[in-house]
Amino acid sequence: MPKSRAKQKYKVKPRLHIFCEGEKTEPNYLSKYIETRFPGTRLSPVRKTDKTTPVQLVEEAIAAKNDKKNPKGDKFWVVFDREAKNKYSDTLHAEARRKANEEAIHIAFSNVCFEVWILLHFQNTVAPYSSYADLKKRSDLKLHIENYDKGSVFTFSAEQIKNARDNAEVLNWLTQEGADSSWTEPYQWNPYTDVHLLLDAIDKFGQKYV
Repeated sequence: MPKSRAKQKYKVKPRLHIFCEGEKTEPNYLSKYIETRFPGTRLSPVRKTDKTTPVQLVEEAIAAKNDKKNPKGDKFWVVFDREAKNKYSDTLHAEARRKANEEAIHIAFSNVCFEVWILLHFQNTVAPYSSYADLKKRSDLKLHIENYDKGSVFTFSAEQIKNARDNAEVLNWLTQEGADSSWTEPYQWNPYTDVHLLLDAIDKFGQKYV
């Protein structure tokens, strides 16, 4: 009788998991970025979630990280905005960051909204805004993207994405330089965005595991 072959063991490659507060803009942008850079990979652009507050989003990422079905080595990111202060308080944002730091959950954050990041693809800016509606009304976003809508899907060139990365670095430095010295957290700095750090993580992860 022939000997049965031993079952081959395959090492499961880690995955990158991304949870977004927004239902359209952020998932659309990140999915398009990943599809363009690493088509057909194990990268997980967006995990479906019905959570809407920063704390809930972080807690869902923590639950996924602790799920034994997800192997060690997986990376977890959450993407959310400052929003208006009367919607999410500083206390709420502080709690979300504390929970994320304790569980090694990464945050991609924009103040006041994700559209600050979108705007940086076209121009540098240091203008603060009180809400998405305020940015859409007063910024040049509508000049760069006619009929901009949160549900739209846009394709940005490599040069535009590089501009956004470079502009974000300058923006964050200028904002922090001009801020009150007692303000030490991104949710206190307006404008601010570190979405480029998530893109860096996607690139690094994809290049390593593709």
